[in-house]
Amino acid sequence: MTNPREWLKQAEYDLETASYMFDGKRFFYAVFMCHLALEKALKGLYAQVSGTIPPKTHNLVYLTEKAGIKPPENLSEFMHQLNGVSIPTRYPDDLENLKSNFTRDRTADLLEKSKECLAWLTQQLKE
Repeated sequence: MTNPREWLKQAEYDLETASYMFDGKRFFYAVFMCHLALEKALKGLYAQVSGTIPPKTHNLVYLTEKAGIKPPENLSEFMHQLNGVSIPTRYPDDLENLKSNFTRDRTADLLEKSKECLAWLTQQLKE
């Protein structure tokens, strides 16, 4: 898929899904959906810049570089952080450990920062 608008539409839908997961106390799934939302937005930016299908990767840092964008430092640091914490949500070793690592407060913080990041990425897609 090379349509940047479709990538963005799906990113927004996924972030909405993250909020539903959060409200349902499925915290690590909320984090997974936050990562997926930003991944799709970045793939939309990549498609916009390159006119080609984005690479099949989950690495937000790599996608940021490939899309040729330079997020503000706080958002760049957050994408590094989300990149790292999303791995155990995708490939969990121990369910109980995973559930205890993603508390309500920690997940709320990741969700809010994901919303901020998606808003910035959306602005880049519109330019």
